[in-house]
Amino acid sequence: MKNVSDEELMILVSNGNLDMMSILFDRYHVRIYNFLLKMTRDQDVSQDITQEVFYKVLKYRTSYKKGKFSSWIYTIARNVFSDHYQKQKNKDQRLNDIHYKTIGQETNSVDDEEIKEQLHLALMKLSHSDRELIIMNRYQGIKYQEIAEIMDSTEGAVKTKVHRAIHKLKEYYLQKI
Repeated sequence: MKNVSDEELMILVSNGNLDMMSILFDRYHVRIYNFLLKMTRDQDVSQDITQEVFYKVLKYRTSYKKGKFSSWIYTIARNVFSDHYQKQKNKDQRLNDIHYKTIGQETNSVDDEEIKEQLHLALMKLSHSDRELIIMNRYQGIKYQEIAEIMDSTEGAVKTKVHRAIHKLKEYYLQKI
């Protein structure tokens, strides 16, 4: 089954072969979780949202239209994250007010931690859409064309938006130094 494409697997899932979902889950759950972790900086919330993403993939499997699977699942992840964010906003808890948990990774240098924290603070100052673009492109390594599909945009527009978002990030980061 390693040679079967994501799209072929999803077609099997959409036709009722739910066992194939475990292969797609194995291929994508870490990527989706990491994407959401960069967005939320909360492991528990990211795990919950990741679970919700795969629940929605199964629930709406018949709506899959044979396009690129990774674009489809990232679109679902964005929508589930957006729904979560809106619920939090309605509870008067803005994303920046959430107390972040530290990831249990030790670094050898205090400077590295400070740089990471300053970069994170700068990243959190960006708008939701700019932050999302940088995380998808720079942290997740998603190509411009695929981001364009996910965001229902053009590749050129995505390149421009990513460039502008990085410029803003650099400005916010340099303000702290």
